[in-house]
Amino acid sequence: MRGLFDLSGKVVLATGANSGIGLGFLQGCARHGADVVVWSRRVEHNAAAVDALQALGAPRAHAEAVDVADEGAVAAAFASTLDVMGRVDCVFANAGFHHRAESFSDLSSAQYHQLLDVNLHGAFYTLREATRHMRKRARAGDPGGSLIACGSLSMFHGLQGMEHYAAAKGALSAMIKGLAVEMGPYGVRANMLAPGFIMTGMADGDPRAEQVSQRFAAITPLGRPGEISDIEGPAVYLASDASRFHTGDILVVDGGRLVKAL
Repeated sequence: MRGLFDLSGKVVLATGANSGIGLGFLQGCARHGADVVVWSRRVEHNAAAVDALQALGAPRAHAEAVDVADEGAVAAAFASTLDVMGRVDCVFANAGFHHRAESFSDLSSAQYHQLLDVNLHGAFYTLREATRHMRKRARAGDPGGSLIACGSLSMFHGLQGMEHYAAAKGALSAMIKGLAVEMGPYGVRANMLAPGFIMTGMADGDPRAEQVSQRFAAITPLGRPGEISDIEGPAVYLASDASRFHTGDILVVDGGRLVKAL
């Protein structure tokens, strides 16, 4: 008998997934038997991620070197993924980057557009390919699927100099709600995963890492910043049939930070 969180036979794709939150998402899925697909730009890092995911139990692991800001590249990568894997059951649109200007007044148009090209438009291109595939599959008698966008607490808190970052995440949350309504008849659910502060590999070797960790531990009710492994459980839930009646929602994973008074 299959367990509630068994992902055997499911194909899970994540963008920006050779490190950080994207890799954490796939790690959880690999541990529960999913076939996994890594999308990211660096070929050598993708290969290392594939090896790590197979070591965790993924029966099949595949990687595509793709810049999600390139509409044509996303379409080609999705087609290539289907050629190799046969189907995609879950997509985590995670690729993105942080940028903070001194102030909104100092935010240049180039910085604004560069961030939205990846964080918002890249997610749009990715989710659009996924909906096309899942809708076609459903019409052929094979309904179901899970669409997930990566959110941020910046949607809820005002952050000086990061208005463009918050705008991208806020737009994605609205997009996800629309997808929940539109794709529901095909058995496809759409949700957003909004992590709090997560200590990723980007902090390795940074002399400020310990100071940052202590700062976020002090303002988080659970007394610590998040770790990559904290993404694994929510990932498995959202990718599995355990979440089959959960759609149109924002799942906040932040150790209680959002509900703590400032």
